[in-house]
Amino acid sequence: MTAPLPSPGVRVRLGKAARKAAPLDAHADLTLRSDRDPVAMLIAGDTARVPELVPIRYGRMLLTPFTFYRGAAGVMAADLAGTPTSGLRTQTCGDAHLSNFGIFASAERTLVFDINDFDETLPGPWEWDVKRLVASLAVAGRHNGYPARQRRRVAIAAGAAYRTAMRDFAGRTNLDVWYAQVAIESLVEQMRTTLAPSQVKRTQDTLRKARTRDSMRALGKLSAVVDGRRRITAQPPIVVPVEDLLPEASADELFGQMQELLTGYRHTLPPERRQLLGQFHLVHMARKVVGVGSVGTRSWILLLLGRDDADPLFLQAKQAQASVLEDYAGASEFAHHGERVVAGQRTMQASGDIFLGTHQVGGRDFYVRQLHDWKGSADVEQMRPAGMAAYAQLCGWTLARAHARSGDRLAIAAYLGSSDRFEQAVADFAESYADVTEKDHELLVAATRDGVVPMRTGI
Repeated sequence: MTAPLPSPGVRVRLGKAARKAAPLDAHADLTLRSDRDPVAMLIAGDTARVPELVPIRYGRMLLTPFTFYRGAAGVMAADLAGTPTSGLRTQTCGDAHLSNFGIFASAERTLVFDINDFDETLPGPWEWDVKRLVASLAVAGRHNGYPARQRRRVAIAAGAAYRTAMRDFAGRTNLDVWYAQVAIESLVEQMRTTLAPSQVKRTQDTLRKARTRDSMRALGKLSAVVDGRRRITAQPPIVVPVEDLLPEASADELFGQMQELLTGYRHTLPPERRQLLGQFHLVHMARKVVGVGSVGTRSWILLLLGRDDADPLFLQAKQAQASVLEDYAGASEFAHHGERVVAGQRTMQASGDIFLGTHQVGGRDFYVRQLHDWKGSADVEQMRPAGMAAYAQLCGWTLARAHARSGDRLAIAAYLGSSDRFEQAVADFAESYADVTEKDHELLVAATRDGVVPMRTGI
């Protein structure tokens, strides 16, 4: 057992005292280092990536300032390290931009809304996650053509939702906080009066589409029967079967490593889920390019079959590397980064993937999860300002809930207080950082034009 926490009164006083070190208004501040070089920082992060995939990463980042922002979590981590913090720490997502929230199935087969990317998760200042979120809203709002006044409303909506949710969680019991989650379908019904009919329809379409995204759908989309055996089909360079990547002997060796990975990973699951996984066997694997910031890291899709060919399970084994926050927030306590990711996800999510686990094989850290399980995400480019403001509130509440599960919610709530000073300050920060992001994007464009950075578009 851990030692008991200080009394609620002591924790509240601790939060209020933190305002002396970091006044609420100071969260508007953004001071960049004079030797800052975002392109050099991006290139430095390429050393551990698959070389032939790096140009795809930059091709995706080049599309817009927002896609650049999605791939530049490491750049922003360095920038956030110089901003004021209260000294209160939580388990952080590390990359809490608006596209890293979404819907997926709970173990009880209901659709829930939560954070869905934890590659960078690490204990650190809670403010960094909030600023990563609000700045993403400003960058996306600019891309969508929102005027400054509407962008500010969106950013304030996220900050205010975080602050008020944290105050609410401060008044709840530990178990109430742990069980809190967003059942997305009931939420959509509640928001019918605040969203335009077209926005409600798009949301309902997203929910319907999410329900079709499971292993059975992936079976038809990603695989075919070849010479009597079920195989993942090639869709290069996005999906490449292992035998198309390597000579036969090397492919067989890697397949053996994946079987070893699954054997070790199985022991990181609860007993009843080990038994369930044991009813499946690995039949094929392929490399899959995913996301923006993750492009170039090793990511394998694994096809397992159960009772017969119509009983599939698609898993994703994704390489875990050091969090971009570690140089600024401290090293992870875990033996390897797959453990870091899994522990962070289990801490922050209200309802997680039943097949989430981890193992280390071939000298590399991996975590494993389902490839498809009713997953869906918002179409950011189709959002109107009112819709993005509603989405920002949902993200702000969700982030506060995730932080309240691991951090001192009473101290953070006391620090934030009851005024709107915090959200006004982070809204200022968001616009300043959107300016920085647009300039950084221009620097990357110039670097690719000059041949400093390799680039491959259209993928």
